[in-house]
Amino acid sequence: MYDVVVRSGTVVDGTGDAARTGDVAISDGRIVAVGRVSGRGRREIDADGCIVTPGFVDIHTHFDGQVTWDPLLTPSCWHGVTTVVMGNCGVGFAPVTEPNREWLIGLMEGVEDIPGASLSEGIRWAWESFPEYLEAVAGLSRVMDVGAQVPHGAVRAYVMGERGAANEPATPEDIAAMTAIVREAMHAGALGFSTSRTTTHLAISGEPVPGTFAAEDELFALGGVLGELGTGVFQLVPAGAGGEPMEDQFREVKWMRRLSAQVGRPITFGLFQNDHEPHLWREIVDMARHANETEGAQLRPQIAGRPFSVIVGLESTHPFKRRPTYQEQLAHLPLAERVARMRDPEIRRRILAEAPASVNPRAHLFPEDYEKYFPFGRQPDYEPGREDSVAAIAARAGRDCEEVMYDLLVAGDGTQTFLRPLLGYSEFSLDPIHQMLREPHCVVGLSDAGAHCRLICDASTPTSQLTHWARDRSRGERLGLEFVVHKQTWQTAALYGLRDRGLLRPGFKADVNVIDFDNLALRPPQFVHDLPAGGGRLIQRADGYRATLVSGEVTFVDGEHTGAQPGRLVRGARDTAGARP
Repeated sequence: MYDVVVRSGTVVDGTGDAARTGDVAISDGRIVAVGRVSGRGRREIDADGCIVTPGFVDIHTHFDGQVTWDPLLTPSCWHGVTTVVMGNCGVGFAPVTEPNREWLIGLMEGVEDIPGASLSEGIRWAWESFPEYLEAVAGLSRVMDVGAQVPHGAVRAYVMGERGAANEPATPEDIAAMTAIVREAMHAGALGFSTSRTTTHLAISGEPVPGTFAAEDELFALGGVLGELGTGVFQLVPAGAGGEPMEDQFREVKWMRRLSAQVGRPITFGLFQNDHEPHLWREIVDMARHANETEGAQLRPQIAGRPFSVIVGLESTHPFKRRPTYQEQLAHLPLAERVARMRDPEIRRRILAEAPASVNPRAHLFPEDYEKYFPFGRQPDYEPGREDSVAAIAARAGRDCEEVMYDLLVAGDGTQTFLRPLLGYSEFSLDPIHQMLREPHCVVGLSDAGAHCRLICDASTPTSQLTHWARDRSRGERLGLEFVVHKQTWQTAALYGLRDRGLLRPGFKADVNVIDFDNLALRPPQFVHDLPAGGGRLIQRADGYRATLVSGEVTFVDGEHTGAQPGRLVRGARDTAGARP
């Protein structure tokens, strides 16, 4: 008798091959049969009318602190994710000395918009070195598997102190000490090394992340550890990725292609379309492909499955947040009272007449443009048309855009939210993302799950990729369901050497989703105060996940946790060269 049999579903196995009707039998945490299974299971799951997929593997998260207090790792757990990789963008919490703990919290708060008070309250520090951090994570129970990369910012600050935090050049002695830490981390089970080079990533102090301006000798030495050990991924957010101006837009790709070819390891780097140079992404993708085909590099542009967008609302951020009247009289009020006060004609008149009291330091990158503010409906749409924007609504009514935006914000109970794409929506179309998704060497990531929690809610991307690209898209070509599943299961798992998951095949880890695909739907984003110290964040749930299994244990049924916590720490990426399903 099997432990579990998922019966009579449409099996989408992660390879990209055509779906087929069949059963999936599981014993001892592994898949033992796929197809027609005659034996019974101690637990039978009826998947008739549903698709059955591998669990989703999200390679770009920032759960480094949350993993120590939240066994569910919300909101990713509500979207079929069964493995996450954290420690991205050069930020994390190890290695660290006790006096520098709050500094690392400030770094994470500034770069990833996770409330510092929540991190200070929630993290139970039990480590100094990176191996000790992994041991602390391994000792905690959770619903899904987690893996970690060693972050450049923490390593640099640990070795160089204030010089490292201030981005001073590293000496040969500094570099030797940093490579020793990275080597120790990789031996202990780190999945890779991460860094950030975009000047849009700033600590809470306003300083760029340590490593932003690291010279090639430092980068090549740290990347060389991965080559020496024959394992791990080099992950980064390159300069220019946030849309900041660059004299040489191809500078980063030039050194990345040399480093990857030299050390024989994959480099995955964030790539978005940006409004300043909306066609630059195409040239970078072509350069990466050429380097892979002719130079022995393994460049893997990491792309988003939907626009990188701020969720605008009275509980997150909005255009009137910096107006003096709002800041001084309204910002501290509970939502219901704030909405009532904002509807007062005199308060409304004053706020609309005022200029912001303070300047957004990133405003030059993302100007206030009501052509790109889109009200969310009951079913969130991540590819809205120009005619759906606040500017278009105002034009049809013959009204001022700001007045319309203000009135929409305070309508109803004040929980109306808006999509404001920052990157990946330069031409009001997802056709560029469609083209990126079809590139074999581009991988899907950049969900930033666990991060930007007061502004962004892209942890739900695995769900929106299924609904939008494989089912609902009406403004352009769709993608096959089998292809979409492959892109967020086997391809992401294989990049990080996690070749025991991501496929529904005998011998593979029994991480499985049973999904009512016809009725799969995202709920609107919602602002809650459930972080430690009462910190607020955006969450987004979904309907249609009938069951999620991790290592053969059912963790969620119809979106509700069963109590099972089979998740484990994933250690040690294996060599991914030539990986095939």
